[in-house]
Amino acid sequence: MDSVGKAARPDKHPTAHLGAGSATDEAYDIRILADGTWTYHGSPIGRPALVKLFASVLRRDEAGAYWLITPAERGRITVDDAPFVAVDVSASGAGADSVLTFRTNLDEQVTAGPDNPIRVAFDDETAAPRPYVTVRDGMEALIARPVFYALADRAVENHGKLGVWSAGCFFPLEQS
Repeated sequence: MDSVGKAARPDKHPTAHLGAGSATDEAYDIRILADGTWTYHGSPIGRPALVKLFASVLRRDEAGAYWLITPAERGRITVDDAPFVAVDVSASGAGADSVLTFRTNLDEQVTAGPDNPIRVAFDDETAAPRPYVTVRDGMEALIARPVFYALADRAVENHGKLGVWSAGCFFPLEQS
């Protein structure tokens, strides 16, 4: 199969039922920095188990806002770039039969493919790449630079584009 990865973010969000925020919604002073560090009141959250717990209830609404949602309450948080960082990649197979599995900074595993595409955004001024892989529910992981270099080492040409294969999908790594 020769399908090409799409640059757009997934359009399905399980938080569609959230609707617009209301006056009773809280804004938690939790921020996820661009490097994947979770902070509370400006200080890093030092307990990995607590961060993983928060990540397990993290959702993204149709407007792109991030929420921590429990059965008892919900609160909006700030995410500087992406809520996760892909810190490692393992590969099996070759060519179109390759499978790329990423590990995030919170030890989540995600295999790139039709439901978890890789996309590369480019800075308008510098043309520097900002690669991402969809983790779940419309949320992405920024692919760390060393991991992106590992992808670049695996890049092959397909229809005049350099990119990588995973789970039967081709994901371009270069600017259109």
